[in-house]
Amino acid sequence: MFQIFLLACLYTWILKIDASHFRGGTITWRPLNATPNGATAAFLMRERYSWRRGYPGCFCDDATIAAKGLIGDNNWLTCTNGACAPWTNMNTRTSCTDYSTALDVSSGEYYETKTFPIGVAFTITYNSNAWFATLVVGSNAQWFVSNRVNTALRPDGFLNTSPVAVTLPIIYKQINIQHVHVVQMSDFDGTDVLRCRWSTTTGNINNYNECGGICSGVPGAVLIQTNCTIVFTLTAASWYAGVALQIEDYFNTAATVPMSSVPLQFLFYGYPAPTGCTTSPVIIGNRPNRACIGTPIGSNVTEYVIVQTFCPGQTIVNFVSSAPVGMTKSAILNPSANIYHLILRWIPTADQYGPQSFCAGAIDNANLQSNQWCITFLVGFESPDVIRPTLVQGSASPIGTIFQNHTVFSIQTTKSVNRPTRNDTNIYFWDDTAGGTLVQKFDCGWAPEVTFTGFATIIRFPTAPWIPGHFYHVTFDSGVASGTEFCGPESAPVNDPTYWVFNIWNPAVSSTTTTTTTPFTTVTVTTKPTSTTSINTLLTTTGIIITTTAPVTTTATTSTTAPPTTAPPTTAGPTQPSVTTESTVAVMYPKDFEEACKQPVAIMNAILLAVMMPAQAIAMYAAFSKLENVFNPSRIKARTRHNQRMKRIMQ
Repeated sequence: MFQIFLLACLYTWILKIDASHFRGGTITWRPLNATPNGATAAFLMRERYSWRRGYPGCFCDDATIAAKGLIGDNNWLTCTNGACAPWTNMNTRTSCTDYSTALDVSSGEYYETKTFPIGVAFTITYNSNAWFATLVVGSNAQWFVSNRVNTALRPDGFLNTSPVAVTLPIIYKQINIQHVHVVQMSDFDGTDVLRCRWSTTTGNINNYNECGGICSGVPGAVLIQTNCTIVFTLTAASWYAGVALQIEDYFNTAATVPMSSVPLQFLFYGYPAPTGCTTSPVIIGNRPNRACIGTPIGSNVTEYVIVQTFCPGQTIVNFVSSAPVGMTKSAILNPSANIYHLILRWIPTADQYGPQSFCAGAIDNANLQSNQWCITFLVGFESPDVIRPTLVQGSASPIGTIFQNHTVFSIQTTKSVNRPTRNDTNIYFWDDTAGGTLVQKFDCGWAPEVTFTGFATIIRFPTAPWIPGHFYHVTFDSGVASGTEFCGPESAPVNDPTYWVFNIWNPAVSSTTTTTTTPFTTVTVTTKPTSTTSINTLLTTTGIIITTTAPVTTTATTSTTAPPTTAPPTTAGPTQPSVTTESTVAVMYPKDFEEACKQPVAIMNAILLAVMMPAQAIAMYAAFSKLENVFNPSRIKARTRHNQRMKRIMQ
C-alpha cells in the first residue's frame, strides 16, 4: 500500500513538471449570417492557444506552419453552464501559426462551424493542467478559459458577434519600472461599447470559473476598463505573471448586461535592468501600430514589419508573433544599418471573413523585446485609395501653378471615407524649393482643418503660407482616409514627392524689363515665358498657364543716327547723349482678360437691353392681338353670322 502511495505521489510530481505547457489563449465566435433566417443559425467558433514549444505535441517550425500542422493539448472545449444541449465538444488542437525559439513558445488557431438555436445562451470552457512553476501567482495551477455564447437577437434585430482581443503570448518587461500595456480590442458590430475586466472565479456572466490559478495574477496592477489598459510593475526577475481578462460587448452605454464575454490570457515576463544596451528595439512600420487594413478574400497580401535598433552591436535575432492561419513570415532581413525587416505573406480565405489580427515583438541579441505592435486585416473589405492627381480633370485640387493666397485643397478617394479612428494620421505639405522643409502638417484624426465628405478629403489652411516662385509637394501617412466599415480600413501611405505637386505664381517674373542701350550694341531682353502652342493644353486647375522656370532670352540689335564713338573722351565736356529704347512685351492672363472685358460687356448688355425691350414689347403686342382676333368669342359669333348671311345671299 505504501509503495502504491509513493508511486502515486511520484506520478503526480512528474505530471506537474511535464505538463507545465500552457501559455494562454482566447475563444471567439461570430454568426455566418447576422440576419436571422429561421429558428437556427450557423456560428463560426474560433480557438487560439499558445504552448511551451518543447512540450511533446507542441513543436512548431516553418514546415509545420506551411502544412497547417496541428499542435497543442489533445483535449476538449466543453459546455459548463446554461443551455448546453446544442453544444458538441470541440477539440483544442490548433493549426500552428507562430513560434519563437528564444521564448520557447508556439501558437495556433482552429475554426469550426456549429449550428445553434436562436435565443439560447451558454458558457464554454477549456480546463486542463497546468501552467508552470515560475508564476508569481498560480504556480503549476490549472487553467480555465471561459467564453459566453449568446444567440439571442440584439435590440437592433441582428445576431451578435463576440469581440476580438489580440496580444502576444509572452511580453518581456523590465522589473521595478512602471509599464503601460494596451490590449487591442475590436468588434465587428461597430457601434458596440467594449469594456474589459479581470477574470474571476465566481459572480460573473459566465457563472463559472474564468481564470483558474491566475486570477489577479499581476499583483498591484490597475486595469482601465474602457480601453483595456493595464498599468503595472513587475518585481521578480525571471518570473512570469499571468494575465486573465474578459472582453465584453454592450449594445450601448446604458446597457448593464454584456451580450457576450470573451477570455484573453497571456504572460508578462520580468527581467533585470540590462548591463549593456538599455534601449529596446522599436517597430517603426511600415504600418503604424493599430492600423486597420482592408483585405479582399483571395488577395495576395504582403506587409513589412520594420524594426530599428539603437546600440552598437545590437541585432534582431527573433520575433514573437500572433498571426492568422496561413500567414508566412520571411527570414529576418538586414537591408541597412540598424534596420531589420520581416516580410509577411498571406492569402486570406472565405472562412477568415472579418477582422484578423497580427501582432509582433522583436527580440534582440540581449533578449530585449520591443513593445507590442499590432495591425488588423479586415478580410472581405477593401481599403480606400487616394487617387493619384492628374493635370487636367484630375482627382486633386489644386495642381500646377496657383496663386499665393490659395487656402483650400482637396483630393478624391476610391470609396466613401470617414475621419480616422486613431491619431497621428498626418497630411504633410513640403517646400521643395527650400530644400524639402515641412511647411504644415494636419492630423486627420482630430484636426478641424481637415473634413471628410463622401469621397473627398478637404484641407483648409487658416492662412496661406506659400512663397511666390516656390514648388511644393504633399505626402500622406497610412490611414489619412478610412473606410466606413468596422475598424475603418485605412488608405496606404503615400511618400512619393511627385504624387501631388504644385507651385506658386511669381508676379515679379511677369514685369516689363527696361533696357538702356548705346548705339550699335547688342541687348538682351528678358520677358515672361508664354505658351506658343495653337491649342492651350497647359491650363492647370487654377487657369494659370504652366511655364518653365528658365526665362526666355531673345537677342536684338538696335541702331540710331548718332555716330559711333571709338574711345571715351579724355577731357571734361559735354558728351553725346545715348538713345533709350524700351522693349515692352504685353502678357495677358485669364484674370487680366476678365478685368479688361468688364466694361465692354457691361456697355453691350445695356445696348442690347435698350434695343430688345421695345422689340419685345411690339412682338408681344402683335402676338396677343393675333390671339385676340382668333379666339375672341364675340368675333367668332360675328364671323359665324356673316358666313350664314353670305350663304343665304348666294342661295
